[in-house]
Amino acid sequence: MRYFFPKIFLLVLCLTVFSTGIRAQFKEEAFRQSYVNPSDTTARRDSIDKMWSFKEFFRGVSHKDSVMRIGTLFAGSTVFIGSEQIYNRQYWKLPLVYGGLGATVGLGFHYRSRYRTSLAAYEAAYALDPETSLTVDTRSKNMATWLFAGAGVLYWSTLMDGIVNYHGPDRLDAGRATIYSILLPGLGQAYNGEFWKIPIYWGGIMGSLHFYSTNNTNYKRYKRIHNEATDPEGTYSERIPAERALYYRDVFRRFRDYSMVAIIGFYLLQVIDANVFAYMKDFEVTDDLSMRIAPTVITPDSAYAFNPDGNFGIGRTPSPVSGTNAFGFKIGITF
Repeated sequence: MRYFFPKIFLLVLCLTVFSTGIRAQFKEEAFRQSYVNPSDTTARRDSIDKMWSFKEFFRGVSHKDSVMRIGTLFAGSTVFIGSEQIYNRQYWKLPLVYGGLGATVGLGFHYRSRYRTSLAAYEAAYALDPETSLTVDTRSKNMATWLFAGAGVLYWSTLMDGIVNYHGPDRLDAGRATIYSILLPGLGQAYNGEFWKIPIYWGGIMGSLHFYSTNNTNYKRYKRIHNEATDPEGTYSERIPAERALYYRDVFRRFRDYSMVAIIGFYLLQVIDANVFAYMKDFEVTDDLSMRIAPTVITPDSAYAFNPDGNFGIGRTPSPVSGTNAFGFKIGITF
């Protein structure tokens, strides 16, 4: 037995050295999301060649096509507001959507104009008389802020309403889970039934927001101190030298940027998590796990992954190989 394994190793080494090419026997279409077994005539054929299409979107909204992908509907509705309600045949919601958005945005611009008018009048009066009794209309500024925020909430609610009422497949839909997570972190995990993940992602996001706020406050503080310490006409009375203030300013600015990266990272991670686990929810590994290795003859017609001419990767057409056949190994995995 001690000479058996060295002989096998030498045999494999010789086959590798004297082979004219290395081929992998698989069909490249099987690695695409749109792949459907040609023998299955009942399977629904989908395509990812076009991520978004105006034709598909407008045909779906006009009800010329019975089914529209949820991603196409959501992406189009972010620009053409109310399209989701039209596609879902909930026309009675359109006056609420357009009326609410028009009122909040219109009033927001109105109050912002009043604030800017009062600010311009105050600046002109202050230039003539620093003791002027005019004041800036901060109430209008606050009203404009709240109205614009309300318009944003209403816009978000319109998108969420359209996705909730979308009539999709009965099984878990990866597209719906992804969009849920985009609109509200953790909602995709709730849709997948993985509620235990929600505190993890919300804890990461809220913790990152806390550190962002703290670091941003300290950054602004040391920035102010450094500006005052380096102002030749100012009267600086702090104990912190300008060099130390500059150092802490840069440190807290860097930590603030790291916190922003963490916020974005947790947000994207929960979107990816919702998408992947919705796809893999029905994936099951049976108890019949086995692997078979057998010698085989590889012909040029079965070469998809590698060839001596350098055409590597899926989706490229292999070129003919000098010679007819090559010896290799076939690996079959059952799971």
